Amino acid sequence: MYRDNIDEKIIEFLRNDSRESFVDIGKKLKLSESAVRRRVKNLVDSGTIKKFTVEVGAGNSTSAIVLISVESSMDTSKVSSKLTKLPGVKTVYEITGQYDITVVISAPNITEINGCIDALRKIPGVSDTNTVIILRTVT
Repeated sequence: MYRDNIDEKIIEFLRNDSRESFVDIGKKLKLSESAVRRRVKNLVDSGTIKKFTVEVGAGNSTSAIVLISVESSMDTSKVSSKLTKLPGVKTVYEITGQYDITVVISAPNITEINGCIDALRKIPGVSDTNTVIILRTVT
């Protein structure tokens, strides 16, 4: 789907606050509410926008980034697919460099983070992990 500058601005507004009304976005862009609604529908229908989410404040959870090495005999995408199904896993990235996969996990406390890390280490094909706890998010 072709995206113009207005679509990019709408996406940015929704990234910052997915609950921002189409009326408010329209006022900022000098568009009608129906024009914004139609553009968002097109962005969703085309797969450009996959979902609208809620981000819970950091005070309610602990997050970690886990760098994972995959055995060379294993298909990285199969390991990634299994990781997405684990509780606490928020995002899975296949990456280049020393590690093959990066996983972002979140849980209410360190004990549950440890449980999630233990579970992901048991997935066939995971050969090594390096975990960093996120201390704070700077915005």
